[in-house]
Amino acid sequence: MLAMDKCAPACDSVVMANHLIDALRAPSQARLDEILMDGGVTLGAFWHGVDQLSASLAACDVLPGDRVAVQVAKSVTALQLYLATVQIGGVFLPLNTAYTLDEVAYLVENAEPRVIVCDPSAASEMTARHTACRVETLGPDGTGSIVEDAPRVQPVARGPEDLAAILYTSGTTGRSKGAMLSHSALLSNSRTLAELWQFNASDTLIHALPIFHTHGLFVASNIALLSGARMVFLPGFDTDAILEAMPRATALMGVPTFYTRLLGDPRLDRARAANMRLFVSGSAPLLAGTHRQWEARTGHRILERYGMTETNMNTSNPYKGERRAGTVGFPLPDVELRIMGPGGPVEKGGIGGIEVRGPNVFSGYWRMPEKTAEELRPDGWFITGDLGQVDADGYITIVGRLKDLIISGGFNIYPKEVEEVLDDVPGILESAVIGVPHPDFGEGVVAVIVADGSVAIDERAVQAAVSDRLAKFKQPKRVFVVDALPRNTMGKVQKAALRAEYAAVFQVSNS
Repeated sequence: MLAMDKCAPACDSVVMANHLIDALRAPSQARLDEILMDGGVTLGAFWHGVDQLSASLAACDVLPGDRVAVQVAKSVTALQLYLATVQIGGVFLPLNTAYTLDEVAYLVENAEPRVIVCDPSAASEMTARHTACRVETLGPDGTGSIVEDAPRVQPVARGPEDLAAILYTSGTTGRSKGAMLSHSALLSNSRTLAELWQFNASDTLIHALPIFHTHGLFVASNIALLSGARMVFLPGFDTDAILEAMPRATALMGVPTFYTRLLGDPRLDRARAANMRLFVSGSAPLLAGTHRQWEARTGHRILERYGMTETNMNTSNPYKGERRAGTVGFPLPDVELRIMGPGGPVEKGGIGGIEVRGPNVFSGYWRMPEKTAEELRPDGWFITGDLGQVDADGYITIVGRLKDLIISGGFNIYPKEVEEVLDDVPGILESAVIGVPHPDFGEGVVAVIVADGSVAIDERAVQAAVSDRLAKFKQPKRVFVVDALPRNTMGKVQKAALRAEYAAVFQVSNS
């Protein structure tokens, strides 16, 4: 982490006109001596570190609109680097730390960043591959060439519609698309969520999410800074660290695997969670069983929400009111949502494509005008590619991705419907349902399941267990038991990988 002066003179009053940074920085100005993070990091020292990194980026000739690509381990300095990039007028480009050098090469070629910041161990290879970019380093301990001293510079004026970040989608088909996110899109969403989830300066957020993704970088970090909350800033998920922090914290934002892993520890109980007021889950569906177990153990109901790289958050279960397991709640107050079929909006209860419109929606895909036109309508409605339905009370349920829809014998099959039935079968921990090529039906339903070890599981037993609950065309023609489902870093099941793995199953068995 950057060396931080206790007095932090650079955090004294400065004249700024930077839409996002002004707002995130404002709650700190009268509280510079207060602690922001464990380890004694004060608000003043934190923002002084941002100023230092802004100066370093300016010394690297970063100009307004220039991209700064960052692939580094999570650290306080890495978070400061995001804010420094935006403060200097740049466009922050976080890269998944799991990306290979070849994957990074495509993103760098597409985004053409002025600067790449990477782990010191990758510097030589990055420099050799990307001769048009300046390569700087930042290690997990917060040290590196990017934190060298440089003459202080003033923040750069940026308006609401100027770009603050480009996040590349984690799609599993085709090339990743760079979603352009404006200052206004990020700030409006953080303000809405901070108010809806009732964050304030008395909160302490356990931050264990990665910061190369919208959930950890924009939702968690921005809300904490905007509301003046403290953070327990962890390098990643750590059961011991999270359980140790709970008695002095008030909120946790996580993905479903956070909650299933915590449930596996007997130390989790009502007493440990007594000081907590909010547990948020997103990025992947949370099993209804996990909801029930969590409430039984802690007395809290997890709040599930729905968002995307292109939009940040779109919906949320209510802070006060019924949090329905299996749903993602209602549209945010400033977000419109509709369910569309081929002929227009579908009736309530019907399944269709989810479209959203609001100040949170991205500005388009970087250097992909044709793709932008396909998914972002001229009137501002974004075609999410998700399938959903709205029940009689207005709660929204995500049924799946349009690309995951199975069409077997001319019938539409929504994987989530089959998965919910499978997940209720004794002995099944979780399931993923996919469609793969079938010689007779076009696509055949395949279930890939993870057993919980309580009873013996085999294909015929599973098929028999669901036969009375699903129409025959929806029933899995094959069932495979695996140790774990393939997931990305945010916990989403990688169905494209499953489809590739089981693509030839019906050609072999001819079922």
